[in-house]
Amino acid sequence: MKPDMFRHPITILVGLGFPAEVRTVIDAYRHLSEWPTSLRDTAHSVALKACQAALRGDIEAETARGLFAAFAAKHDLLAHDTPAIAAFRGRGDRDPHVR
Repeated sequence: MKPDMFRHPITILVGLGFPAEVRTVIDAYRHLSEWPTSLRDTAHSVALKACQAALRGDIEAETARGLFAAFAAKHDLLAHDTPAIAAFRGRGDRDPHVR
């Protein structure tokens, strides 16, 4: 596994509510960098700094993941696992025991 990969992706809603998986520190960093300046707050700053530290190798990717997840939760970006999102993810993420 790459050092910037998250063990488990975080699914957030982007644009008009489309699900997107954040799988790496750089994905999280890009999302945070694109966040509107007028909406940036302490949660944004902490998550952005954590991503920068993880990219430098100063902290673990999972630490940055947790802070990004907290930011996403605060701003109601977390997507709940629904059948539509499960279908969007593709066959590779489906449980082979579920038909």
